[in-house]
Amino acid sequence: MESRSIEEFDRIAREVFAPVYPSIAGQIVASTGITKGCCLDIGTGGGYLGIAIAKITGLDILLLDKSQKMLNIASQNIMEAGLGSRLRVVSGDVHDIPLGDESMDLVVSRGSVFMWEDKAKAFREIYRVLCPGGTAYVGGGLGSTKIRKQIEARMKENGRDWPDRKRIAEDRTEMYRQGLRDAGLVDCSVAKSDVGTWIQIHKRTGEKIVQKGIHDMIKESTERSARDTENKLQGG
Repeated sequence: MESRSIEEFDRIAREVFAPVYPSIAGQIVASTGITKGCCLDIGTGGGYLGIAIAKITGLDILLLDKSQKMLNIASQNIMEAGLGSRLRVVSGDVHDIPLGDESMDLVVSRGSVFMWEDKAKAFREIYRVLCPGGTAYVGGGLGSTKIRKQIEARMKENGRDWPDRKRIAEDRTEMYRQGLRDAGLVDCSVAKSDVGTWIQIHKRTGEKIVQKGIHDMIKESTERSARDTENKLQGG
């Protein structure tokens, strides 16, 4: 995504889609009941969903994106929200999440699932990083019918179309279910409504390997990236 496109994307997310994130954050918390521990927001963009979740929970949150420019925006948004002690940005991709096994109590994502090239691999990675008893809540949606209509009106006023409108309208439930089957996941569900499609993945309760905090997650991610770089240099 070019710099100009990124700036435009973020402007729309910040201004037009602003009501979406608190609404979805509330739905995620109400559905999962998870308010403490560690959370991962995949394909975070400007970090708006993760920030909205942080405001209504005690979760420490990692904001993951493969675009450094988007992470720069997310970092600024974290500072503006006064949440620097609980939120951090991490560079990475859903197909190879740079975190340890069973390290996240909650995994969320809004809007990025449409762009995952290998959905089965992505779902397996999400399941890998979930703690026993943890839940993933990923997909795409606009929060409510009222918010959807407001956004449609705003975008029409600006003379713009937007990808989410078509994506939300499409029925991709079978594609997601197939991806979950290919990933070998059983305790999961796909639900579609007129305002979006959401996938939930659960990992059965058991003993956690280690209860890590957000700073441990960042350290682990940094060390893994350093090892990968060293291996590439040695291989070259």
